Amino acid sequence: MALPLAPIAIVAAKYGTIALAGYALARQIQPGRTDQRVEDALDQMPEGISAHRPRDRDQINGATRLRRVIRLGQSGPGLEIDATLLGRVRFRRV
Repeated sequence: MALPLAPIAIVAAKYGTIALAGYALARQIQPGRTDQRVEDALDQMPEGISAHRPRDRDQINGATRLRRVIRLGQSGPGLEIDATLLGRVRFRRV
């Protein structure tokens, strides 16, 4: 009995294309660096949402921090999630 290669080839082409695109994207990403001053600022941010607008600038600054601990069972292993988001929107008249 012959093995139908056409359906297998279509699936292999799909996944091969996805793998090739992922590889090309991974090659384009430049390695970053960690700035300890930024890490300290993120650690000092209070939990919740905040926004402010400095008087002398045409910009709005916003920050959000979410900290949660998820546990499996009463005393099971846990996972701490600490997500911080900083943002700035600047308006300029040109």
